[in-house]
Amino acid sequence: MGRFTGQALQQTDKSERRLFGRQRRANLDEPRERRYNVRVSPEEDAQLRARAVVARVTVPRLLVESAMNAHIETDTDRKEVIAEVFAVRRLMANVANNVNQLARFANTESTLPAEAEAIVQEYRALVPRLSAALDRLDQS
Repeated sequence: MGRFTGQALQQTDKSERRLFGRQRRANLDEPRERRYNVRVSPEEDAQLRARAVVARVTVPRLLVESAMNAHIETDTDRKEVIAEVFAVRRLMANVANNVNQLARFANTESTLPAEAEAIVQEYRALVPRLSAALDRLDQS
Protein backbone atom coordinates (compact mmCIF):
# COMPACT_ATOMS: atom_id res chain seq x y z
CA MET A 1 0.00 0.00 0.00
CA GLY A 2 2.76 2.44 0.87
CA ARG A 3 4.54 1.56 -2.35
CA PHE A 4 1.48 2.31 -4.46
CA THR A 5 0.95 5.65 -2.69
CA GLY A 6 4.57 6.62 -3.42
CA GLN A 7 4.19 5.78 -7.10
CA ALA A 8 0.89 7.66 -7.33
CA LEU A 9 2.47 10.67 -5.61
CA GLN A 10 5.44 10.52 -7.97
CA GLN A 11 3.08 10.35 -10.97
CA THR A 12 1.11 13.36 -9.63
CA ASP A 13 4.36 15.35 -9.27
CA LYS A 14 5.24 14.60 -12.90
CA SER A 15 1.78 15.62 -14.09
CA GLU A 16 1.91 18.87 -12.13
CA ARG A 17 5.33 19.63 -13.56
CA ARG A 18 3.93 19.23 -17.08
CA LEU A 19 1.02 21.50 -16.26
CA PHE A 20 3.00 24.22 -14.51
CA GLY A 21 6.22 24.23 -16.48
CA ARG A 22 9.01 22.00 -17.57
CA GLN A 23 12.52 21.69 -16.27
CA ARG A 24 13.86 21.09 -19.76
CA ARG A 25 13.26 23.38 -22.68
CA ALA A 26 10.71 22.27 -25.24
CA ASN A 27 11.93 20.35 -28.27
CA LEU A 28 12.29 22.23 -31.55
CA ASP A 29 11.57 21.11 -35.10
CA GLU A 30 15.21 21.72 -36.05
CA PRO A 31 18.07 20.54 -33.85
CA ARG A 32 19.99 22.91 -31.62
CA GLU A 33 23.41 22.90 -33.24
CA ARG A 34 25.37 25.40 -31.15
CA ARG A 35 26.91 24.44 -27.87
CA TYR A 36 28.71 26.73 -25.44
CA ASN A 37 31.05 25.38 -22.80
CA VAL A 38 31.22 27.52 -19.69
CA ARG A 39 33.74 26.85 -16.96
CA VAL A 40 32.78 27.88 -13.46
CA SER A 41 34.41 27.65 -10.07
CA PRO A 42 32.98 25.30 -7.43
CA GLU A 43 31.36 28.28 -5.69
CA GLU A 44 29.78 29.50 -8.93
CA ASP A 45 28.58 25.95 -9.64
CA ALA A 46 26.90 25.78 -6.23
CA GLN A 47 25.22 29.16 -6.80
CA LEU A 48 24.01 28.15 -10.27
CA ARG A 49 22.62 24.85 -9.02
CA ALA A 50 20.86 26.58 -6.12
CA ARG A 51 19.29 29.15 -8.42
CA ALA A 52 18.22 26.43 -10.83
CA VAL A 53 16.55 24.49 -8.01
CA VAL A 54 14.70 27.59 -6.84
CA ALA A 55 13.59 28.35 -10.43
CA ARG A 56 12.75 24.65 -10.96
CA VAL A 57 14.79 24.46 -14.14
CA THR A 58 18.07 22.87 -15.21
CA VAL A 59 21.29 24.85 -15.04
CA PRO A 60 21.58 25.08 -18.87
CA ARG A 61 18.00 26.35 -19.11
CA LEU A 62 18.68 28.88 -16.33
CA LEU A 63 21.73 30.16 -18.23
CA VAL A 64 19.89 30.44 -21.55
CA GLU A 65 16.81 32.13 -20.10
CA SER A 66 18.93 34.51 -18.04
CA ALA A 67 21.01 35.48 -21.05
CA MET A 68 17.96 35.98 -23.25
CA ASN A 69 16.25 38.22 -20.70
CA ALA A 70 15.80 41.75 -22.07
CA HIS A 71 16.51 43.23 -18.64
CA ILE A 72 19.95 41.70 -18.33
CA GLU A 73 22.65 43.95 -16.94
CA THR A 74 26.32 43.17 -16.67
CA ASP A 75 28.80 44.61 -14.22
CA THR A 76 30.31 46.47 -17.18
CA ASP A 77 26.96 48.17 -17.92
CA ARG A 78 26.61 49.21 -14.30
CA LYS A 79 30.18 50.54 -14.15
CA GLU A 80 29.58 52.60 -17.31
CA VAL A 81 26.49 54.21 -15.76
CA ILE A 82 28.34 54.95 -12.53
CA ALA A 83 31.22 56.46 -14.51
CA GLU A 84 28.71 58.66 -16.35
CA VAL A 85 27.19 59.83 -13.04
CA PHE A 86 30.65 60.74 -11.73
CA ALA A 87 31.55 62.54 -14.97
CA VAL A 88 28.37 64.62 -14.83
CA ARG A 89 28.99 65.29 -11.13
CA ARG A 90 32.47 66.60 -11.95
CA LEU A 91 31.09 68.82 -14.72
CA MET A 92 28.37 70.14 -12.41
CA ALA A 93 31.05 70.98 -9.83
CA ASN A 94 32.89 72.97 -12.51
CA VAL A 95 29.68 74.81 -13.40
CA ALA A 96 29.02 75.48 -9.71
CA ASN A 97 32.49 76.98 -9.42
CA ASN A 98 31.76 79.22 -12.42
CA VAL A 99 28.46 80.30 -10.87
CA ASN A 100 30.28 81.21 -7.66
CA GLN A 101 32.75 83.30 -9.65
CA LEU A 102 29.84 85.01 -11.44
CA ALA A 103 28.13 85.72 -8.12
CA ARG A 104 31.34 87.19 -6.68
CA PHE A 105 31.75 89.38 -9.77
CA ALA A 106 28.10 90.45 -9.69
CA ASN A 107 28.37 91.39 -6.01
CA THR A 108 31.48 93.52 -6.50
CA GLU A 109 30.53 95.11 -9.85
CA SER A 110 26.73 95.23 -9.39
CA THR A 111 26.24 93.73 -12.86
CA LEU A 112 26.20 90.28 -14.45
CA PRO A 113 28.84 89.52 -17.08
CA ALA A 114 27.86 88.37 -20.58
CA GLU A 115 29.15 84.84 -19.84
CA ALA A 116 26.38 84.28 -17.29
CA GLU A 117 23.86 83.07 -19.89
CA ALA A 118 26.33 80.55 -21.36
CA ILE A 119 26.97 79.08 -17.90
CA VAL A 120 23.23 78.75 -17.25
CA GLN A 121 22.83 76.93 -20.59
CA GLU A 122 25.70 74.61 -19.72
CA TYR A 123 24.01 73.76 -16.42
CA ARG A 124 20.67 73.16 -18.15
CA ALA A 125 22.35 70.74 -20.56
CA LEU A 126 23.85 68.73 -17.70
CA VAL A 127 20.62 68.19 -15.77
CA PRO A 128 18.94 65.89 -18.36
CA ARG A 129 22.21 63.99 -18.78
CA LEU A 130 22.38 63.39 -15.03
CA SER A 131 18.70 62.43 -14.90
CA ALA A 132 19.17 59.91 -17.72
CA ALA A 133 22.17 58.33 -16.00
CA LEU A 134 20.31 58.10 -12.69
CA ASP A 135 17.30 56.55 -14.45
CA ARG A 136 19.59 53.92 -16.01
CA LEU A 137 21.10 53.24 -12.60
CA ASP A 138 17.64 52.97 -11.03
CA GLN A 139 16.49 50.44 -13.65
CA SER A 140 19.39 48.15 -12.87
